Amino acid sequence: MKKIIIIFLTILIILNTNNFTNDDLLRIRIIANSNSEHDQKIKTNIVNNLELKLYNLLKDVNSKTLAKNLIKSNIDNIENIVIDNLENENYGYEINYGLNYFPEKTYNGKKYKEGNYESLLITLGEGKGENWWCILFPPLCLIEAEENEEVEYSFFLQELFNKIF
Repeated sequence: MKKIIIIFLTILIILNTNNFTNDDLLRIRIIANSNSEHDQKIKTNIVNNLELKLYNLLKDVNSKTLAKNLIKSNIDNIENIVIDNLENENYGYEINYGLNYFPEKTYNGKKYKEGNYESLLITLGEGKGENWWCILFPPLCLIEAEENEEVEYSFFLQELFNKIF
């Protein structure tokens, strides 16, 4: 039953994001060093370790400005996760919060145009591998990644109902 409720609420949230423009969104993108199986696994490990941390950081956030400030003030924590995962690697990383280029992307059937968007960009090594990306605010991918804890949907549902009624 819990999964059905999560799926239903996620659909409502996704429908609600149609009211957000690309400029209202905060994104994250993690680019792997290469497409080797090893480098892709490192990228996936970083994603997995960051998702829960970012979810807990942003779950109660109701504005882009607050989300941006929380991300910026937690860059050191984000960097520590990256460093921990690159401990035995012969390459470095770069973390940038600001305007970063995104190619055209599709998320749950919705296209997002290419361009420079406010985002958190983590480039591993040479950054020549496939990337992972998602939307940090509103935290769509973080909600989908979170299945073991109760999820706060109140902001998004309240906004959705306010727009409907």
